[in-house]
Amino acid sequence: MSGLVAIVGRPNVGKSTLFNKIAGRKISITENRPGVTRDRIYALANWRDKNFYIVDTGGIELKSEDNMWKEILIQADIAIDMAQVIILLVDGRQELTATDYDVAHKLRRSKKPVLLAVNKIDTFSEDKIFDFYSLGLGTPYAISAEHSQGIGDLLDATMPYLEAEKLDDTESLKIAVVGKPNAGKSSLVNRILGTERSIVTDIAGTTRDAIDTPFTHNGNKYLLIDTAGIRRKRSVYDNIEYYSVLRALEAIRRADVCLAVIDSEQGITEQDVKILGYIHEQGKPSVIVMNKWDLIAKDTHTINQFEAQLHENLKFMDYYQSTYISAKTGQRTEKVLHFVQEVYKNANFRVTTGTLNDLILSAVRANEPPATGGKRLKVYYASQPAVCPPTFVLSCNDEALMHFSYRRYLENILRRSFNFKGTPIKIIVRGRGENSML
Repeated sequence: MSGLVAIVGRPNVGKSTLFNKIAGRKISITENRPGVTRDRIYALANWRDKNFYIVDTGGIELKSEDNMWKEILIQADIAIDMAQVIILLVDGRQELTATDYDVAHKLRRSKKPVLLAVNKIDTFSEDKIFDFYSLGLGTPYAISAEHSQGIGDLLDATMPYLEAEKLDDTESLKIAVVGKPNAGKSSLVNRILGTERSIVTDIAGTTRDAIDTPFTHNGNKYLLIDTAGIRRKRSVYDNIEYYSVLRALEAIRRADVCLAVIDSEQGITEQDVKILGYIHEQGKPSVIVMNKWDLIAKDTHTINQFEAQLHENLKFMDYYQSTYISAKTGQRTEKVLHFVQEVYKNANFRVTTGTLNDLILSAVRANEPPATGGKRLKVYYASQPAVCPPTFVLSCNDEALMHFSYRRYLENILRRSFNFKGTPIKIIVRGRGENSML
């Protein structure tokens, strides 16, 4: 995740048009009148194989006393504060206004990198942008958002600022701490780090962004990513919270291991299952952290009852690894990193080709696949081309003959023979001359 680019400027200079062009699709409403965009609107964009977020803001009128413009300014201020780099957009067909100078001055005071883009320049000439040097923001970039001219040069200039924000985490094990709001994610992060790195309150949703913290434990380098709570879609009202959820999902995608924190008092909920489902779909090893265990009235059967509930709700990922802790008291939190290392090792486990073929072919002989339409599946060869997650390729006569239940049977054989606890595995079936993924 590279960061956030904010597009700001006074009303009706073409911010939403530029936003839509960079995003690659029409998201913001564009009309030739001021005030159409009032809230911050976010989208994931990509330029030169680099992902980043782009935010469209409402037009800034710094001196207006109108309540609408005051609200728009508040939204824009938040976007400016969150951004790694800012694009100030001005109208190249009009003379500079007092508002343009006011906004430029405001951005200089933000101490953020600012790129000046002069919009609506359909045919470039130096005299068309000369006056805009007076804003004191360096060389202006002449663009036409409507006709997609000059945007590439503008984005090229933007990328180095985003790269500067990227942590050097290539040698670190990246751990995303995810879950619903107020499950205790930041408390767990602080307990692991041994410091008050993240703000912790009893108010759900305190963490607004994905916070990366590198640290070392027992000689191992980690990058801990504390994320905002992931709510149900219908519960996300504020755009800043929507952006926070996007960042949390992005954290899962870039993580090596996910810690899914669940409030033990509430038990596993539908939203917890959805979050774990997303982790499963992304092929990430994970540890289910049942937090606030100190608040649960317990007897000798309590953990078994909780495990039965997890097993019932997580049939799609019955390989899960769970642990029961209290981030508040520190109870069993020292085991969390141990489990992280275990599931990551399992996700990186490779089976030798000879052993794998012996196992799969023995399983097929012991339980032949049923015939379909007079044809029977024949497995010729097996290999493991990838890890994280462990990926197995089966070469067969016709991939269409591989029934889901038989694929599940082969997956169970693999799991019984090797330790893939805490990690999904993927089986790819390839017929003669064709590729197909199950």
